[in-house]
Amino acid sequence: MTTVILHKHKEESLLRFHPWVFSGAVKKVILDHNHPGDAPEEGELVAVQSADGQALGVGHWQVGSIAVRILSFFTDKLPDDFWKTSIRFSNDLRRKCGLSRNDNNTYRLVHGEGDFLPGLVIDIYDDTAVIQAHSVGMHKNRMAIAQAVCEVVPEVKNVYYKSEGTLPYKAPIPAEEKKDGYLIGGVTSCLAMENGLTFGIDWLRGQKTGFFVDQRENRALLEHYAKGRKVLNMFCYTGGFSVYALRGGAELVHSVDSSAKAIELVNQNVHRNFPNCTNHEAFVDDAFHFLDTAPRDEQTGNRYSQYDLIILDPPAFAKHRDAIRNALQGYKRLNAKAFEQIRPGGILFTFSCSQAIDKDMFRLAVFSAAAMSKRKVRIIRQLHQPEDHPVSIYHPEGEYLKGLVLWVE
Repeated sequence: MTTVILHKHKEESLLRFHPWVFSGAVKKVILDHNHPGDAPEEGELVAVQSADGQALGVGHWQVGSIAVRILSFFTDKLPDDFWKTSIRFSNDLRRKCGLSRNDNNTYRLVHGEGDFLPGLVIDIYDDTAVIQAHSVGMHKNRMAIAQAVCEVVPEVKNVYYKSEGTLPYKAPIPAEEKKDGYLIGGVTSCLAMENGLTFGIDWLRGQKTGFFVDQRENRALLEHYAKGRKVLNMFCYTGGFSVYALRGGAELVHSVDSSAKAIELVNQNVHRNFPNCTNHEAFVDDAFHFLDTAPRDEQTGNRYSQYDLIILDPPAFAKHRDAIRNALQGYKRLNAKAFEQIRPGGILFTFSCSQAIDKDMFRLAVFSAAAMSKRKVRIIRQLHQPEDHPVSIYHPEGEYLKGLVLWVE
């Protein structure tokens, strides 16, 4: 096996179980004598050693600022049953948290670094697993991973590989090999259950793996606040928050997304759960335009709309650190418009899923928006990702989902 030797003192982060070796920490690479090339292949399994020869771990080599993603610490090889053992470890957590049950068969089985499998995401939808590889190393092991999932989770009969949009852009992988498709089995559609509600999952054409599993508990919380309220769900995608609001007894629910396909999925999901629903309407529109054109109160002239519960769950405004400044301005502008809109005594659920934006940055952006509105605003809940999206205590960068529930006077 190829060995990666680190500069002196650069082993300290690995001794604290951080799973990344940065390229600047690498002193030299010693290729296996049978190695076919003059440099490690991207995705190749390599052993990492300190400058004094201590075995620090084994992981996947990659090109870029992160040179190695560690799979196992303080060893120089992986056991033959590594994938099966690792996925069983992840599955045990989900079972003990009660996520796999009769009224809920939608959950994340593997969450990258949070499950000590950096570069790998696996979501379960009823009898189908959807795998996303974010590294070439995971891509190369996709079939072994798929087989391990089926062995560990016997309910899974189909495994869909959806990594065409998540693999490193310049990775040396033939275009044909990158294509999304079934590794095991094959179905054209799926109805999955989340907390007793039914959703159509479209992993073939949908965003991420087909559904935003990470908002499950936050959707359930919204249901608690929805009774008798008029709800606006911005960036609704497939309408998860909308469906929960309807079950919670909302008087009115409006869903807004710029994608006509998403709006079609919202309407289908509402119909699946509430076939005779008359208090839901969906709109294809840009979020800022929709909020800008809401009517003013006829008596006061204030731009207080009919809504007294608004959800802002936009896509990531900052996918890398260079975009942080613009992203914060975007969050401030978006929340300011919601504060303009929401009725007195209203509740605002506002989120950021940008990993580059930490919770303090996000709160400051929302604070600035609240100050601009000159309204009294109180934080009544602070939200985050659920237990099937765990954060390794050694890798705090994995905490990406931030949310606030605000009471607006």
